[in-house]
Amino acid sequence: MLSLNEIKKPIAAEIDVFEEKFKASMQSSVPLLDRITHYIVKRKGKQIRPMFVFFAASLCGGINESTYRGAALVELVHTASLVHDDVVDNSYQRRGFFSINALWKNKIAVLVGDYLLTKGMLLSLDHNDFDLLKILSNAVKQMSEGELLQVEKARKTNTDEGIYYEVIRQKTASLIASCCASGASSAGADAETIEKMRLFGEKIGIAFQIKDDMFDFGTDDVGKPLGIDIKEKKVTLPLIYALNKVSSSERKRIISLVKNHKDDPEKIGQIITFVKQNGGLQYAESQMQKFQNDAFDILNTFPPGEARTGLEQLVRYTTERNK
Repeated sequence: MLSLNEIKKPIAAEIDVFEEKFKASMQSSVPLLDRITHYIVKRKGKQIRPMFVFFAASLCGGINESTYRGAALVELVHTASLVHDDVVDNSYQRRGFFSINALWKNKIAVLVGDYLLTKGMLLSLDHNDFDLLKILSNAVKQMSEGELLQVEKARKTNTDEGIYYEVIRQKTASLIASCCASGASSAGADAETIEKMRLFGEKIGIAFQIKDDMFDFGTDDVGKPLGIDIKEKKVTLPLIYALNKVSSSERKRIISLVKNHKDDPEKIGQIITFVKQNGGLQYAESQMQKFQNDAFDILNTFPPGEARTGLEQLVRYTTERNK
């Protein structure tokens, strides 16, 4: 599999320009905010989402100034959601570093997340990028609904596969879908093409989340602690499939373990073993592959070229990664 640096070579110059524009988009006259946003920028992630924006724009007409603003809006929304998520989850680490709430406490972290969201909105409004703002505002709405739906279903230990897909479609896939739609929109694509790219991104987002959920049942060298979803009582696809394959009594036993494990490594280990023995990981892998193939079917309706190849490679990176 190609590295991320190899994949982004066709848009490397644009990503470099974007990083400077993104940094400038977060500037504030408040020294505390500037210190915090500087901390965020220095510990930025892989920037997969901006890459989707740039490749989509390149595929649908070409990269322009609106594309840079679209990518900055996406990244501001994504960063704000991560800051807020860490507060909600009482998480004190993000990508191996202290989270904002760990260093500056919850109140400041919430306000920083709000600030980033507002900066993204103003960036769009100041340049009349109303279509981009509408695409991302809809994504934020869906992300919030997805989180709340997951909380509600976690309380009931829901084992409905359809509900699972609805949660991850809203919570995770909506933002990647908005990346692809924003890129197409910034390039001046028509409504049909924008929707096609949005659907492509949604399929990838679902495949991405299924892959992420599978890590919970793997070894502990993949960058995600073993059983973290189980500890949070999240019922993901591998577990849902395994639960629906066994007898009612066995299902009740495992659900009881999920609800009452109290972070006991032995009980969490029993749940992981149960999922592996009942084909949960194999099923999740097959479903992830299905969504990836659906995305490639959409992508292949576009003319071949560097941008289409870049998107295909980026998709493979997100679904074939080891962490």
